[in-house]
Amino acid sequence: MTHAIIARKAGGPEVLELTEAEVPVPGPRQLLVKVAAAGVNFIDTYQRSGIYKVEYPFTPGSESAGTVVAIGADVVDFTVGDRIATAEGSRSYAEYTLVDADKALPVPDGVDDHTAAALPLQGMTAHYLINSSFRVEPGHTVLTHAGAGGVGLILTQLLKARGARVITTVSSDEKEALAREAGADEVLRYSGFADKVRELTDGEGVNVVYDGVGKDTFDGSLASLRIRGALVLFGAASGPVPPFDPQRLNAGGSLSLTRPTLGHFLQNPQERHWRSAEVFRAAASGALKVRVGGTYPLAEAAHAHRDLEARNTTGKLLLVP
Repeated sequence: MTHAIIARKAGGPEVLELTEAEVPVPGPRQLLVKVAAAGVNFIDTYQRSGIYKVEYPFTPGSESAGTVVAIGADVVDFTVGDRIATAEGSRSYAEYTLVDADKALPVPDGVDDHTAAALPLQGMTAHYLINSSFRVEPGHTVLTHAGAGGVGLILTQLLKARGARVITTVSSDEKEALAREAGADEVLRYSGFADKVRELTDGEGVNVVYDGVGKDTFDGSLASLRIRGALVLFGAASGPVPPFDPQRLNAGGSLSLTRPTLGHFLQNPQERHWRSAEVFRAAASGALKVRVGGTYPLAEAAHAHRDLEARNTTGKLLLVP
């Protein structure tokens, strides 16, 4: 027997319970992985709370890193003892999890287990945002929200490496210090940020806004864009954006709006390898710093969810079996 977190119904963090479970058995093209750490992400809270529909009993978690301890039939790319990570797993809030071999990412030497668990989802998210949702070029001015969050810190570093000017928003002095350490050129508070962005850009606005906050920042994000700017709405940490009139895009200056999700940017092995290899290589070389903002024993998954939903965390939160 082993242990896993199980929610038997939708609800608040209190529905997450540490429960005895059977060790999973890998099927064809699957890996059984002993979890070293599992990433805690907003999608886990959406599933737990019932915003996203799942079947109960339910074990959250799509992101983890660990060691392969058994392989199923037809696995040729990995062997027992390999270190892997994934952003596309399931039931990773557990001591053991199954990962499809096609969605397993080799972890290079020089990347420790906690970094490996913290990087896949947010690292590949940042990668697709700046390369595929809106291609950032040297000299672009970019606004990112939640600059001290897990995606925000990685995004800022990748944007600076690309040669962009980065404006970001945070909620506290502590978070401002982290955002500046990551390379942000300007750090704002959320209140009145759109007017301040206009001031910082001589009234012109930014080329693109990367907005993972959602409802609370959406209007200000639109108001921060220059003519023909793009709003990339990739999350909803403050809640989903209500329906809105597309005519606002015309009135704002022929703006563009997209609502992407990571899975649509990992459509084949080549794309998955491109994104993961670039971010892991940057982490292994030290060019990309990955901040783990908190580690929790697996049994304290509810605590991790409370902290994440309160938005009083920085960097990545991990559960450690």
